[in-house]
Amino acid sequence: MFTRSMNLTLSTLLSLLLFNSAIADSGALELFWERDGLKNPESVIYDPQLNILFVSNVNGGSNDKDNNGFISIVSVNGNMLNEKWVEGMDAPKGLAIHGRTLYVADLDQLVAIDIDHGRIINRYKVADAKFMNDVTADNDGNIYVSDMVLNRIYRLSNDQIETWIESDELENPNGLHFTEDDIIVGCWGKMTDGFATEVAGHLKRISINTKNISSIGDGSAVGNLDGVEGNDEIGFYVTDWLNGGLFHIDVKGNATKLLEFSQGSADLEFIVKKDMLIIPQMVENKLFAYKLNK
Repeated sequence: MFTRSMNLTLSTLLSLLLFNSAIADSGALELFWERDGLKNPESVIYDPQLNILFVSNVNGGSNDKDNNGFISIVSVNGNMLNEKWVEGMDAPKGLAIHGRTLYVADLDQLVAIDIDHGRIINRYKVADAKFMNDVTADNDGNIYVSDMVLNRIYRLSNDQIETWIESDELENPNGLHFTEDDIIVGCWGKMTDGFATEVAGHLKRISINTKNISSIGDGSAVGNLDGVEGNDEIGFYVTDWLNGGLFHIDVKGNATKLLEFSQGSADLEFIVKKDMLIIPQMVENKLFAYKLNK
């Protein structure tokens, strides 16, 4: 049965969250706002320069080439500022910002949007791509894109996109998050029939320098992971799309479920300076924002 832990008291959550460092002192996760009226929101990202949120709207099937996907702008207080800021995509999912460019994963292409002018400035197509899903940027401006179906991660570098790594060890990579010298990967798990898995996924780490792939922890199943946020100091917040929910996973791989959601918990954002987690609920057509009360 679906329940949301919106009203957990500080004492209740502290009994559940046995985390180190900042997490141990975070206290309750308190619902700050929820925003409905979106169209299958898959990813959300914060632009600190404009103090706004960009939200990708699939607006239909996750694999449909229907040219009706779009990007919305939502305020950090949950107000809709521009429902269809940029249109002309099929099934836009993961988002990343580098400089004043917003990068969007869109099935078989990486779409580049000029933030300051609100227009698409480039489309980097991969001929045999199947399901481009999440995007992250490293400190040098290289852009990484997961292809969940093909067990690939592409990299855009010097205006050229190519396969950076391809391996069954990726276990159908969904979420990507750059930290330090690594890419943290939220694995869906080895798919058996469509998006079904016999064994759900967990977090993995890829060294940017060596491309070595390793599990965070012992590789125990956590869920069909989607979004990934955080770092090695505070651990990682991850969402489970298929079963719904928000987890915290520490650097030893220990997973604790923080919130229950219905199916569709997608690519979240963690705004560190605002102590705010924003979680898209793709099936419910909503965004939920939670505050970490210190």
